[in-house]
Amino acid sequence: MSVGGHRLTLIAESNSSRTEWCLVEGGDVKERAFTEGLNPFFMSRREVSHIVRLQLPEVFFRRRWEHVFFYGAGCSNVEKRQMMEASLIAQFKTPATVFSDLEGAARGLLIREPGLACIIGTGSNSCLYDGERIVKNVRPLGFILGDEGSGAAMGRIFVGDCLKNLAPQELAQEFYEQYKITPDAIMDSVYNNPQASRNLTEYSFFLARHLHNDYVRALVANELMRFFERNISQYDYEKYDLSVVGEVGCKYTEILLDVAQKFGVKIKKVVRDSMPGLILYHSL
Repeated sequence: MSVGGHRLTLIAESNSSRTEWCLVEGGDVKERAFTEGLNPFFMSRREVSHIVRLQLPEVFFRRRWEHVFFYGAGCSNVEKRQMMEASLIAQFKTPATVFSDLEGAARGLLIREPGLACIIGTGSNSCLYDGERIVKNVRPLGFILGDEGSGAAMGRIFVGDCLKNLAPQELAQEFYEQYKITPDAIMDSVYNNPQASRNLTEYSFFLARHLHNDYVRALVANELMRFFERNISQYDYEKYDLSVVGEVGCKYTEILLDVAQKFGVKIKKVVRDSMPGLILYHSL
């Protein structure tokens, strides 16, 4: 459906913690709302539908939009993507297409220009985008086997050092007190939680407030260097600029730029989310 030639679309961008929803008409945002993060890898169709219906304002359901475009974590798998599409179609009575968060990052960061697009948030990911599609992707592997440079990876290393008494004692004690948490509670939050990466990322934000500490600065720099060594090195990074989206990348922009310079990579931009670019992408 369109009014005066303007397309009426609903665009959603979801990460592990929240989903941003924008009703867009001709490139202008008419309504914006936020719900919990939606990840079909961890959620059933019923859970997804429940969150959408109960957490979005009623205005999002009053009209039939031309299309729903959803970008999210856990949506690279065909089966999971189809489940998300079915749920969205049922809720909005509108055609829906679901894309991975990485495709959202590429489109949101680069629109229709070629380049390297990266996510550095709760998890990490990267790709080479030719201006139309992703042509190469180094598998991220999750926070246990990969996700180098991510909040989950930094949190995993930091709490591991705290539990093994390898982190500076005063720093570890301040961490325990600030989060009102014990070593046993940390173990439980990691090993008995299907979304442990969220907790680890939250713990990692403690580091952002202590970048003056040599131990902290080295931990962050080393983990970001691992992201470049194990991921970016596999692309033609001398030919393409690199753009980054994600809260973790934003929190450590200074160190990220320094590591990139040492690696010989030119960073074009670092932004918190892809939505402004996605709105432009779907308005062209």
